[in-house]
Amino acid sequence: MPPHFLTGAELSASDLGALLARALELKDAPLSSRALAGRGVALIFEKPSTRTRVSFEMGVHELGGHAVVLRSSETQLSRGESPRDTALVLSRQVAAVGVRTGPDALLEELAEHATIPVFNMLTTSHHPCQALADLMTVREVFGGLAGLRLAYVGDGTNVARSLAILGTLAGMDIAIASPPGYALEESLSLPPGAEGSLTLYHDPHEAATGAHALYTDVWVSMGDEDTAAERGSIPPSGHTAESPQAARRAALAPYRIDDALLDAAAPDAIALHCLPAHPGEEITAEVLYGPRQRIWEQAENRRHAQKALLELLIA
Repeated sequence: MPPHFLTGAELSASDLGALLARALELKDAPLSSRALAGRGVALIFEKPSTRTRVSFEMGVHELGGHAVVLRSSETQLSRGESPRDTALVLSRQVAAVGVRTGPDALLEELAEHATIPVFNMLTTSHHPCQALADLMTVREVFGGLAGLRLAYVGDGTNVARSLAILGTLAGMDIAIASPPGYALEESLSLPPGAEGSLTLYHDPHEAATGAHALYTDVWVSMGDEDTAAERGSIPPSGHTAESPQAARRAALAPYRIDDALLDAAAPDAIALHCLPAHPGEEITAEVLYGPRQRIWEQAENRRHAQKALLELLIA
């Protein structure tokens, strides 16, 4: 079976360390590898994308390969062709396939039947390529990862779950603070070999205390516009929300990253955000564009971390 990258738990701790080290090398010398020369990588986008699409397309190009971008309306998947048949066809045409979609089941079925590596560019439950760039950024700033504390505040999204999986595998202490009804599942299984820890909080200041990095995500993610009411979006007592989105924002308001929350973290703490951001909601403009963040380096690092991943999966 080819190697796949669906949740991040497929990696060992040593694999992850080597991948991040390689990503930093590729950042220093972006055109030094021709690992994909003469080869194609299919990129299936069933969800909108800015950073994922640009970073993967340019990453494949810098590795000497060709990115075959397939939007949702351009594949026969949109007309009922099965993921199995799609996997069998793509396996004979390209060296790997990435998928940005909703249901994890679609990605898993493609991986089950593909004879080439399948990697996750985003699903409802996981965003492991984002987490690779996040860990690369923290390592770039602090020189290592083991023993560092990363605090995520806000909704327990796919981003939070991937940070928990890959962060603990890197030996980090991951603290996730969410309001009731939005928390990451307590039953989340950490990968074999994970030497870090995962702790769930309701108090964002408790999670942020002593953290080397503070991380947040948008309050209303893709898909949540229509499903917020199904995810426990209950407004605080006495508050009447005009919509599920308003209830969600009310519940998450105390989890905003601002200078005060950063002051509760370590003196040299950095702010991170997977983007797109909504200044004034989950993060203040002062932090988003200020000197205490590494958000824009984090966005650039998607390309370098993903190139290292593609080398690992394909080369």
